[in-house]
Amino acid sequence: MIKSIEGRRGFIKLGGLFIAAAAAGNVFPYTKAILPGPDNSEEKVSPSEDLMREHGVLKRILLIYEEIIDRIKSNSDFPVKTLSDSAEMIKNFVEDYHEKLEEDHLFPRFRKAGKLVDLVNTLQTQHDRGRVLTGKIISLSQKADLKDESKSKELISYMHSFIRMYSPHEAREDTVLFPAFKSIVSSNEYDSLGEDFEKKEEQLFGEDGFGKMVDKVAGLEKTLGIYDLSKFTPKV
Repeated sequence: MIKSIEGRRGFIKLGGLFIAAAAAGNVFPYTKAILPGPDNSEEKVSPSEDLMREHGVLKRILLIYEEIIDRIKSNSDFPVKTLSDSAEMIKNFVEDYHEKLEEDHLFPRFRKAGKLVDLVNTLQTQHDRGRVLTGKIISLSQKADLKDESKSKELISYMHSFIRMYSPHEAREDTVLFPAFKSIVSSNEYDSLGEDFEKKEEQLFGEDGFGKMVDKVAGLEKTLGIYDLSKFTPKV
């Protein structure tokens, strides 16, 4: 009986030492990764969540566009670079990265599954038209052009068309396309795509590329004086 108790105590003691060593990462290279705790947890972002939060960046740029349209119409001064920088963000982050993810990974799978094909085709057409509009906005976002009344009106028209198309475009993706995506792929494929999206983002924009884009758009908002969210609260 004494030997049994000693053996049990020895086992418990050994187990305690093992756990302590594992917590320090000194036992097996994989032990630390599976232990719970805030220091060992890694944020996992699903493909749909990744795309939706990127839509948040686009929404904020559309608000910048709206502010700039108002400034042009009222002949109010604003840093013209905020316009060109905003358009370049749409081109580089939204069109060349975000939309390419949709076109390469979502649209083909929906077409193959025979689901939401009409919606996917419309979204693709709007991507194509959006790139044309962005090209025109970039070409006109020069200080000299803004002094030309006809070119200013043309610029406003392109920006308004872009806003009018992309507000319902991203809303339809957020409420219809993205929620349906998980139903047409396996859970393993879904998780794998989330990792692929993160790797592509880091490859193009560096570590925490999304965070960098949020900081950048916040900087543009501050330049225009529209960063303070309370300014959008109506007085009733």
